[in-house]
Order: sequence, then structure tokens, then C-alpha cells
Amino acid sequence: MPFAPDLAHPPRTLTACIFDVDGVLLASPHEQAWREALSGIADPARFTTEFYQANVAGKPREDGARAALQALGVADPDRLVAAYAARKQQRLEAIIAAGAVAAYPDALRFVQALAARHWALAVASSSKNATGMMRSIRLADGSALLDAFAANVCGRDLPHGKPAPDIFLLAAAELHIPPARCLVVEDAPAGIQAARAGGMAGLGVARYHDASLLRAAGAGQVVATLDDVNVDALTEACPA
Repeated sequence: MPFAPDLAHPPRTLTACIFDVDGVLLASPHEQAWREALSGIADPARFTTEFYQANVAGKPREDGARAALQALGVADPDRLVAAYAARKQQRLEAIIAAGAVAAYPDALRFVQALAARHWALAVASSSKNATGMMRSIRLADGSALLDAFAANVCGRDLPHGKPAPDIFLLAAAELHIPPARCLVVEDAPAGIQAARAGGMAGLGVARYHDASLLRAAGAGQVVATLDDVNVDALTEACPA
């Protein structure tokens, strides 16, 4: 279905799409790594998928660590942020080395559908591991998933992480596309907030039954799978 109409804002044409990586393109093991790294700090069982999506997903590593520790009520969280973030990275690297990274088939189909329509495509994730993971995923023609994107700003050191719009504005600049013509595909509320703060349209992918959180963050459309998106309708009227 197309984006819900918003009569308070004029229609615009979308010509570029910026993708988050973890949870949108890839079923990556970040959530598992964060949970396992909590051992000895707090009860890992409290680190549910819902908790991850609401507090950690989409944020730079230390911001995510701080948010998780604060939400869990850990005493003096700032003292533990660096250690928790480092332990998470160690667990993540071990999980990746074991080959536990896969692409979502609906995401690959969506990327290829937009590419066939000559959209400008970019990837923008705060994760410094995103580029390597996308390089390991192969498309039907044998090329790497990473090669499908004209711009890659994953893992860049920026003044502000999501929900600030810095990373998406950088992606738009590297695509040479005005922000108002960009669609951001995100699975995290912080990412949708960042897209809206940058003047971009936000498409939420509710892979974790968190559609209400994505709508509350300002997503113009929320789907359970990217197969539900009418690609041709994306160039029609969309809320600003």
C-alpha cells in the first residue's frame, strides 16, 4: 500500500532510498551479542527483543550500551558503558566468525526492485561491522550485497548518532539527492526519528511486532515485510 495521505503536507517525489542494515537488510546478531554481554552486569533474560528495539537498536555502540544500562536500572551506568560495549563487540565478532549472519529475502527483493527502477541507493548504519557483513552476502548474480549501493556511510564517526539525522543527511549528500526526496527504511524507532528529523520519509519494518513503536516515531508506513510495499506507489504522494 502507498504511504498514508497527509493533507497537512504537500506531495513530493521520492528518488532515493537509504537503508539501515541490522534488522532491515540483515538478520544480524547484534541483539544476541548485547544480551550475552550483560552476563555479570544484569539479568540477560530482561534483555528481550522488545527491550532491544525500544532502547538500543539503531544507536551507536556506546550510546546503546548506556541506554541499555540505564533502562535496566544498573547502578552508576556510566562507569560500565565502555566495558559493556567492548564485551558486546567481542561477542558480536565471535558470532559473525561462526557464520551467523543472513540477509532477509524480502529485503533483497526490495533492493533489486528499486535498483531496477533506477533509484539511488545507500546504506547507513551506526554499526562498524555492517560493511563487512554486507560484503559477505551474495546476490543471485554473484555480486556482493554491498555492491548494490552507490553510497555507504556505515560506521562513520559522526557528531551525533540516531535519533539525530546526521548519518542520513550524510548519505543523502553522498548520493547528491536532496533529503526531501529520500526514503529511509528502518526497523528501529530511533532510526525513524532520525529520518524525520532530517526531513526524509520513513518506512518502518516491523519484523519484531513493534509496529506501534515505529508509528509513534513518525513512520509514514509500517509493514511486516518489505514484500508488502507497492514499489511503484513510492514515487507518488508521501507525507513530508
